Amino acid sequence: MIALIQRVTQANVIVKEKCVGHIAEGLLVFLAIEKEDSEQKAKRLCEKIIGYRIFNDEHNKMNLSIQQVGGSLLVVSQFTLAADTKKGMRPSFSNSASADKANLLYHYFIEQCRSKGIKAETGQFAADMQINLTNNGPVTFYLQV
Repeated sequence: MIALIQRVTQANVIVKEKCVGHIAEGLLVFLAIEKEDSEQKAKRLCEKIIGYRIFNDEHNKMNLSIQQVGGSLLVVSQFTLAADTKKGMRPSFSNSASADKANLLYHYFIEQCRSKGIKAETGQFAADMQINLTNNGPVTFYLQV
């Protein structure tokens, strides 16, 4: 399971000219599900993201988690993060989970985050989405479990 997380001051997702999810301060999470992923991995990634200390404390040091700053998540499915780009000029998606499995684990991940008291907005699974964001920093991390 892969997450590309960006610390944002705001972000939103547009599908067919309609806003389907938006947050103020928090993390934009692009989430990719791979063939071998499981509920256990989704739970572990959730714990890692909500505990990851990438928000500034009073000394301007990245020392606080999203829980500590009262931030929100905007979780967007992005299977392209699971692409194999090592060979050739076209990415391979052979390591991506099937759409059914990915959809189940995507929603499981979101529910895990919400169960920890984190406000979590979403995109629309498998839709053509436009993402608008203001990256704060910029701060971006690639996480894999």
